[in-house]
Amino acid sequence: MKNILLVLCIIILGTAPVTVLAKSKTKIPEYTVEGLKLVPDTKDIALVWAEPGADLSQYDRVYLVEPFVAFKKNWKRSQNSGLGRVTNKDMERIKANVRDLFMEVFTEELEKGGYTLTNERAEDVLIVKPSIIDLNVKAPDLRNAGMTQTFVDSAGSMTLYLELYDSETDDLLAKAMDAKADRNKGWMQWQSGPANRAAGIRMMRPWAQALVGGLDEAREVTDQEEE
Repeated sequence: MKNILLVLCIIILGTAPVTVLAKSKTKIPEYTVEGLKLVPDTKDIALVWAEPGADLSQYDRVYLVEPFVAFKKNWKRSQNSGLGRVTNKDMERIKANVRDLFMEVFTEELEKGGYTLTNERAEDVLIVKPSIIDLNVKAPDLRNAGMTQTFVDSAGSMTLYLELYDSETDDLLAKAMDAKADRNKGWMQWQSGPANRAAGIRMMRPWAQALVGGLDEAREVTDQEEE
């Protein structure tokens, strides 16, 4: 078994501008309860735990699970402290939109990279189980908002929590976290539904591209070693 998984995880999380947990004063454990080991010296401040010796080069197909989506704590209360009138129905609709957008972006990038999406389990299938947590939409597009317009300098932020599994054994190969914030425009701008969607794509696409790049890198390293 080749130590390829560490390459993938570093690529996936290496471009993260912010990772909330890494900034915390809480000591990051070297090992998880599953026995995954903290990967040291990843680029920037991303957090990665991986199973030593795991090999990703065997995976030609990906079983992409729909992401679990959770808002930042007290997000609704914060929105409604001003002119907002966010309802639980609004929150469920936003979470559904984020799930759909995530699946759209990741499916597009994986297929563009030559990987097949599947819902079956087999030796060549890698399960990718994502979650979007700490979702902070600064100006949600509310259907009950009437003519109200919200001006913000950024669409918001979100954090990706990602787990990779072998589909035959359900062995947890790695877990990782990465936080992203939409670019700060430097000026206040009206934030519409399409603008929020565009911001979501800007934050999600680098994650999808990094996953594809990591899988490609695993294959390349294996091919070089076999020559």
